[in-house]
Amino acid sequence: MANQVLLRTLVSAKWLSDAVRSTQLGSPLRILDASWYLPKTKRDARKEFKQRHIPGALFFDIDACAERATPYDHMLPTEEDFAEYVGNLGISNNCHVVVYDGSDLGSFSAPRVWWMFRIFGHRDVSLLNGGLKNWLLEGFPVTSGMRRPTPTEFTAKLDHSQVKTHEEMVDNMETHAFQVVDARSEGRFRGLEPEPREGIEPGHMPGGVVNIPFYSFLTESGHMKAPEQLRQMFEEKRIDLSRPLVASCGSGVTACHVTLASFLCGKEDTAIYDGSWVEWYMRARPEDVVSEGRGKTV
Repeated sequence: MANQVLLRTLVSAKWLSDAVRSTQLGSPLRILDASWYLPKTKRDARKEFKQRHIPGALFFDIDACAERATPYDHMLPTEEDFAEYVGNLGISNNCHVVVYDGSDLGSFSAPRVWWMFRIFGHRDVSLLNGGLKNWLLEGFPVTSGMRRPTPTEFTAKLDHSQVKTHEEMVDNMETHAFQVVDARSEGRFRGLEPEPREGIEPGHMPGGVVNIPFYSFLTESGHMKAPEQLRQMFEEKRIDLSRPLVASCGSGVTACHVTLASFLCGKEDTAIYDGSWVEWYMRARPEDVVSEGRGKTV
Protein backbone atom coordinates (compact mmCIF):
# COMPACT_ATOMS: atom_id res chain seq x y z
CA MET A 1 0.00 0.00 0.00
CA ALA A 2 2.85 2.40 0.85
CA ASN A 3 4.15 2.42 -2.74
CA GLN A 4 0.70 3.27 -4.12
CA VAL A 5 0.27 6.05 -1.56
CA LEU A 6 3.75 7.37 -2.40
CA LEU A 7 3.05 7.52 -6.13
CA ARG A 8 -0.16 9.51 -5.82
CA THR A 9 1.01 11.81 -3.00
CA LEU A 10 4.47 12.92 -4.13
CA VAL A 11 5.33 14.09 -7.65
CA SER A 12 8.82 14.76 -8.95
CA ALA A 13 10.11 17.96 -10.55
CA LYS A 14 10.44 16.12 -13.86
CA TRP A 15 6.86 14.88 -13.70
CA LEU A 16 5.59 18.39 -13.04
CA SER A 17 7.80 19.90 -15.73
CA ASP A 18 6.47 17.41 -18.27
CA ALA A 19 2.92 18.24 -17.18
CA VAL A 20 3.52 21.98 -17.59
CA ARG A 21 5.15 21.58 -21.02
CA SER A 22 2.36 19.35 -22.26
CA THR A 23 -0.17 22.10 -21.41
CA GLN A 24 -1.91 19.95 -18.81
CA LEU A 25 -2.44 23.21 -16.91
CA GLY A 26 -5.32 23.94 -19.23
CA SER A 27 -7.93 22.04 -17.26
CA PRO A 28 -7.17 19.29 -14.74
CA LEU A 29 -3.92 20.50 -13.14
CA ARG A 30 -3.42 23.45 -10.79
CA ILE A 31 -0.08 24.35 -9.17
CA LEU A 32 0.02 26.26 -5.89
CA ASP A 33 2.95 28.00 -4.26
CA ALA A 34 2.09 27.67 -0.56
CA SER A 35 5.21 29.38 0.80
CA TRP A 36 4.98 30.79 4.32
CA TYR A 37 7.85 31.75 6.59
CA LEU A 38 8.36 32.49 10.25
CA PRO A 39 8.88 36.21 10.97
CA LYS A 40 12.47 35.61 12.12
CA THR A 41 13.47 34.59 8.59
CA LYS A 42 12.52 38.07 7.30
CA ARG A 43 11.27 36.51 4.06
CA ASP A 44 8.23 37.84 2.22
CA ALA A 45 6.55 34.83 0.57
CA ARG A 46 4.24 36.83 -1.69
CA LYS A 47 7.04 39.13 -2.86
CA GLU A 48 9.27 36.15 -3.61
CA PHE A 49 6.43 34.54 -5.56
CA LYS A 50 6.10 37.62 -7.74
CA GLN A 51 9.82 37.44 -8.46
CA ARG A 52 9.95 33.74 -9.32
CA HIS A 53 7.66 30.75 -9.31
CA ILE A 54 6.95 27.60 -11.29
CA PRO A 55 5.22 28.47 -14.58
CA GLY A 56 1.46 28.39 -14.16
CA ALA A 57 1.55 28.46 -10.38
CA LEU A 58 -0.74 30.58 -8.20
CA PHE A 59 -0.04 31.82 -4.69
CA PHE A 60 -1.89 30.23 -1.76
CA ASP A 61 -1.78 32.40 1.36
CA ILE A 62 -2.41 30.34 4.51
CA ASP A 63 -2.93 33.52 6.51
CA ALA A 64 -5.64 34.71 4.11
CA CYS A 65 -7.36 31.33 3.86
CA ALA A 66 -7.97 31.15 7.61
CA GLU A 67 -10.42 31.83 10.42
CA ARG A 68 -10.27 35.54 11.26
CA ALA A 69 -12.17 35.66 14.57
CA THR A 70 -9.47 33.97 16.65
CA PRO A 71 -6.29 35.06 18.46
CA TYR A 72 -4.42 32.10 16.99
CA ASP A 73 -2.54 32.11 13.70
CA HIS A 74 -3.93 30.68 10.43
CA MET A 75 -6.57 28.46 12.02
CA LEU A 76 -8.72 26.49 9.58
CA PRO A 77 -11.40 28.51 7.76
CA THR A 78 -15.01 27.42 7.50
CA GLU A 79 -16.10 25.15 4.66
CA GLU A 80 -17.68 28.14 2.93
CA ASP A 81 -14.59 30.32 3.23
CA PHE A 82 -12.26 27.57 2.02
CA ALA A 83 -14.52 26.85 -0.94
CA GLU A 84 -14.66 30.54 -1.86
CA TYR A 85 -10.89 31.03 -1.55
CA VAL A 86 -10.06 27.93 -3.59
CA GLY A 87 -12.74 28.63 -6.15
CA ASN A 88 -11.31 32.12 -6.67
CA LEU A 89 -8.01 30.45 -7.56
CA GLY A 90 -9.76 28.69 -10.42
CA ILE A 91 -9.74 25.32 -8.70
CA SER A 92 -12.74 23.02 -9.07
CA ASN A 93 -13.33 19.62 -7.52
CA ASN A 94 -12.17 18.07 -10.80
CA CYS A 95 -8.66 19.54 -10.58
CA HIS A 96 -5.47 17.77 -9.63
CA VAL A 97 -3.69 20.16 -7.26
CA VAL A 98 0.09 20.14 -6.83
CA VAL A 99 1.50 22.11 -3.90
CA TYR A 100 5.05 23.30 -3.18
CA ASP A 101 6.91 25.96 -1.22
CA GLY A 102 10.20 27.83 -1.47
CA SER A 103 11.81 26.71 1.78
CA ASP A 104 15.56 26.17 1.83
CA LEU A 105 14.79 22.84 3.50
CA GLY A 106 12.85 21.63 0.46
CA SER A 107 9.53 21.64 2.29
CA PHE A 108 8.07 23.67 5.13
CA SER A 109 4.52 24.98 4.71
CA ALA A 110 3.32 23.07 1.64
CA PRO A 111 2.23 19.99 3.64
CA ARG A 112 -0.20 22.26 5.51
CA VAL A 113 -2.03 23.11 2.28
CA TRP A 114 -1.85 19.48 1.11
CA TRP A 115 -3.57 18.54 4.40
CA MET A 116 -6.14 21.34 4.11
CA PHE A 117 -7.32 20.12 0.71
CA ARG A 118 -7.62 16.57 1.99
CA ILE A 119 -9.63 17.37 5.11
CA PHE A 120 -11.96 19.58 3.09
CA GLY A 121 -12.74 16.56 0.93
CA HIS A 122 -10.40 17.05 -2.04
CA ARG A 123 -8.19 13.96 -2.27
CA ASP A 124 -6.65 14.65 -5.69
CA VAL A 125 -3.77 16.69 -4.24
CA SER A 126 -0.03 16.06 -4.42
CA LEU A 127 3.14 17.55 -3.02
CA LEU A 128 6.10 18.51 -5.21
CA ASN A 129 8.82 16.35 -3.68
CA GLY A 130 11.83 18.57 -2.93
CA GLY A 131 9.95 21.82 -3.47
CA LEU A 132 11.11 24.85 -5.41
CA LYS A 133 14.62 24.26 -4.09
CA ASN A 134 15.06 21.08 -6.12
CA TRP A 135 13.01 22.38 -9.04
CA LEU A 136 15.72 25.03 -9.44
CA LEU A 137 18.61 22.64 -8.75
CA GLU A 138 17.36 20.36 -11.52
CA GLY A 139 17.40 23.29 -13.94
CA PHE A 140 13.69 23.73 -14.56
CA PRO A 141 12.43 27.21 -15.46
CA VAL A 142 10.66 29.79 -13.35
CA THR A 143 8.64 32.84 -14.26
CA SER A 144 7.68 36.11 -12.57
CA GLY A 145 4.63 38.30 -12.11
CA MET A 146 1.09 37.53 -10.99
CA ARG A 147 -1.87 36.34 -13.00
CA ARG A 148 -5.56 36.46 -12.18
CA PRO A 149 -7.34 33.13 -12.55
CA THR A 150 -10.92 32.70 -13.65
CA PRO A 151 -13.04 31.89 -10.58
CA THR A 152 -14.95 28.64 -10.50
CA GLU A 153 -17.08 26.56 -8.14
CA PHE A 154 -15.52 24.41 -5.43
CA THR A 155 -17.41 22.35 -2.86
CA ALA A 156 -15.78 21.72 0.53
CA LYS A 157 -16.80 19.27 3.25
CA LEU A 158 -14.69 19.32 6.42
CA ASP A 159 -13.73 16.03 8.04
CA HIS A 160 -13.96 17.08 11.70
CA SER A 161 -12.46 13.79 12.88
CA GLN A 162 -9.04 14.90 11.64
CA VAL A 163 -8.98 18.20 13.55
CA LYS A 164 -8.48 18.16 17.33
CA THR A 165 -9.64 20.93 19.63
CA HIS A 166 -8.05 22.22 22.83
CA GLU A 167 -10.71 20.47 24.88
CA GLU A 168 -9.91 17.13 23.26
CA MET A 169 -6.21 17.64 23.96
CA VAL A 170 -6.97 18.40 27.61
CA ASP A 171 -9.11 15.27 27.91
CA ASN A 172 -6.35 13.19 26.35
CA MET A 173 -4.02 13.95 29.27
CA GLU A 174 -6.26 11.65 31.32
CA THR A 175 -7.63 9.21 28.75
CA HIS A 176 -4.54 8.75 26.53
CA ALA A 177 -7.01 7.98 23.75
CA PHE A 178 -4.49 9.05 21.13
CA GLN A 179 -0.75 9.45 20.77
CA VAL A 180 0.68 12.95 20.25
CA VAL A 181 3.72 13.93 18.19
CA ASP A 182 5.14 17.46 18.44
CA ALA A 183 6.96 18.51 15.25
CA ARG A 184 8.89 21.48 16.64
CA SER A 185 12.65 21.45 17.15
CA GLU A 186 13.97 19.59 20.18
CA GLY A 187 15.08 22.84 21.82
CA ARG A 188 11.62 24.41 21.59
CA PHE A 189 10.01 21.17 22.75
CA ARG A 190 12.26 20.95 25.80
CA GLY A 191 11.87 24.65 26.59
CA LEU A 192 15.46 25.63 25.86
CA GLU A 193 15.05 27.59 22.61
CA PRO A 194 12.75 30.60 22.16
CA GLU A 195 9.41 30.40 20.41
CA PRO A 196 9.02 32.61 17.32
CA ARG A 197 5.86 34.27 18.62
CA GLU A 198 6.27 37.02 21.22
CA GLY A 199 4.77 36.23 24.59
CA ILE A 200 4.90 32.45 24.09
CA GLU A 201 7.45 30.45 26.08
CA PRO A 202 8.77 27.12 24.80
CA GLY A 203 7.97 23.73 26.28
CA HIS A 204 5.42 21.01 25.62
CA MET A 205 2.17 19.47 26.73
CA PRO A 206 2.17 16.83 29.49
CA GLY A 207 0.94 13.30 28.95
CA GLY A 208 3.73 11.48 27.14
CA VAL A 209 3.97 13.73 24.07
CA VAL A 210 6.72 12.58 21.67
CA ASN A 211 9.03 14.96 19.80
CA ILE A 212 9.90 14.32 16.13
CA PRO A 213 11.14 17.56 14.50
CA PHE A 214 9.47 18.03 11.11
CA TYR A 215 12.75 18.41 9.24
CA SER A 216 13.85 14.93 10.33
CA PHE A 217 11.33 13.51 7.85
CA LEU A 218 13.37 15.10 5.02
CA THR A 219 16.60 13.97 3.41
CA GLU A 220 19.58 16.32 3.18
CA SER A 221 18.47 17.18 -0.36
CA GLY A 222 15.02 18.23 0.87
CA HIS A 223 13.02 15.25 -0.40
CA MET A 224 10.73 13.14 1.76
CA LYS A 225 12.42 10.07 3.17
CA ALA A 226 11.30 6.68 1.90
CA PRO A 227 8.30 5.05 3.63
CA GLU A 228 10.45 2.35 5.23
CA GLN A 229 12.68 5.04 6.77
CA LEU A 230 9.67 6.99 8.00
CA ARG A 231 8.15 3.88 9.51
CA GLN A 232 11.39 3.16 11.35
CA MET A 233 11.42 6.71 12.73
CA PHE A 234 7.97 6.24 14.22
CA GLU A 235 8.93 2.85 15.62
CA GLU A 236 12.04 4.29 17.27
CA LYS A 237 9.82 6.81 19.05
CA ARG A 238 7.42 4.01 20.02
CA ILE A 239 4.61 5.45 17.94
CA ASP A 240 2.14 2.73 16.97
CA LEU A 241 0.68 3.66 13.58
CA SER A 242 -2.21 1.27 14.14
CA ARG A 243 -3.44 3.50 16.97
CA PRO A 244 -4.94 7.03 16.83
CA LEU A 245 -2.32 9.71 16.28
CA VAL A 246 -2.43 13.51 16.57
CA ALA A 247 0.25 15.96 15.45
CA SER A 248 1.06 19.37 16.93
CA CYS A 249 3.71 22.05 16.39
CA GLY A 250 3.87 25.82 16.98
CA SER A 251 0.80 26.95 15.04
CA GLY A 252 -0.40 23.96 13.02
CA VAL A 253 1.88 24.25 9.97
CA THR A 254 4.80 21.86 10.39
CA ALA A 255 2.58 19.38 12.28
CA CYS A 256 1.32 18.47 8.83
CA HIS A 257 4.71 16.91 8.08
CA VAL A 258 3.78 14.26 10.65
CA THR A 259 0.47 13.71 8.90
CA LEU A 260 2.22 13.44 5.54
CA ALA A 261 4.90 11.07 6.84
CA SER A 262 2.37 8.76 8.48
CA PHE A 263 0.21 8.93 5.34
CA LEU A 264 3.15 7.70 3.28
CA CYS A 265 3.35 4.78 5.71
CA GLY A 266 -0.27 3.92 4.95
CA LYS A 267 -1.95 5.73 7.85
CA GLU A 268 -4.58 8.09 6.43
CA ASP A 269 -6.24 9.34 9.61
CA THR A 270 -3.56 11.26 11.54
CA ALA A 271 -5.24 14.35 12.97
CA ILE A 272 -3.89 17.85 13.63
CA TYR A 273 -4.24 19.91 16.80
CA ASP A 274 -4.90 23.09 14.86
CA GLY A 275 -4.21 25.54 17.68
CA SER A 276 -1.01 23.68 18.55
CA TRP A 277 1.49 25.09 21.06
CA VAL A 278 0.40 28.73 20.78
CA GLU A 279 -3.16 27.92 21.80
CA TRP A 280 -2.07 25.40 24.42
CA TYR A 281 0.32 27.85 26.07
CA MET A 282 -2.13 30.74 26.02
CA ARG A 283 -4.85 28.62 27.69
CA ALA A 284 -2.72 26.38 29.91
CA ARG A 285 -2.35 26.34 33.65
CA PRO A 286 1.33 26.70 34.70
CA GLU A 287 1.45 23.03 35.67
CA ASP A 288 0.36 22.03 32.17
CA VAL A 289 3.47 23.50 30.55
CA VAL A 290 6.39 21.07 30.70
CA SER A 291 9.67 22.93 30.29
CA GLU A 292 13.34 22.76 31.21
CA GLY A 293 13.39 26.54 30.91
CA ARG A 294 11.17 29.31 32.20
CA GLY A 295 7.84 27.58 31.65
CA LYS A 296 4.62 29.44 32.50
CA THR A 297 4.43 31.22 35.82
CA VAL A 298 1.06 32.97 35.68
